[in-house]
Amino acid sequence: MTHVVAGSNESFDNLLRRFNKKVQQDGVLSEVRRHECFEAPGEKRKRKEAANRRKNARNSSR
Repeated sequence: MTHVVAGSNESFDNLLRRFNKKVQQDGVLSEVRRHECFEAPGEKRKRKEAANRRKNARNSSR
């Protein structure tokens, strides 16, 4: 479960922005969308290949 701790004198907008960023980084929404409906085996393979390409591009640029 994703959570953020409010700092002293931190506005609600700041807290919400940090929470949304954390949720996106953790991949919560993509996980929910993935479980929403059936995914064909070909679509699943394409998604995994695209993720591997992104990961390899990130690692090679370092």
